[in-house]
Amino acid sequence: MMFRLTEALRTGKTLPTLRRAVLTVSAVLAGLLVADAALADARMAVVPKRIIYPGEALDAGQLEEVEVTNPNIVKGYAESIGAVSGLVSKRTLLPGRVILTSALREPFAVARGTTISLVFDNGSLVLRAAGTPLQDGSVGELVRVRNKDTGVIVSGTVMDDGTVHVVVK
Repeated sequence: MMFRLTEALRTGKTLPTLRRAVLTVSAVLAGLLVADAALADARMAVVPKRIIYPGEALDAGQLEEVEVTNPNIVKGYAESIGAVSGLVSKRTLLPGRVILTSALREPFAVARGTTISLVFDNGSLVLRAAGTPLQDGSVGELVRVRNKDTGVIVSGTVMDDGTVHVVVK
């Protein structure tokens, strides 16, 4: 039994030199493209430099970006410091471990038990009253608030200026 290559060499039926050079160059270029794609696909992850406890706000000094070396890492981790800076941790974050985006939340715009302004806007009618949130809330969340004057509990959306816009039932 003879290998085909040795038989081709023995009988002189090899590829012409030009064809062999073209195939070699194309193989080298394909290898460079694959290596370039692998370098471009290098993903980064954000990890804490120290232990971050629940309720702590993240800032750039506490974090660092590292290259992801595990190809089997799950999706949903923070990839840039700018994306997580200013967010608040929901659970303990350990140094050197990737930060999952599900472990972070926006900071609260209204805190439970503080005095805030309730706003009801219905076209030309605008009513304002003082209220106390019954729960913490971030911008855009629906929270329950007790009117300080009447004691009635209403629901409203937290706005970025710290007011709560009451929703119509």
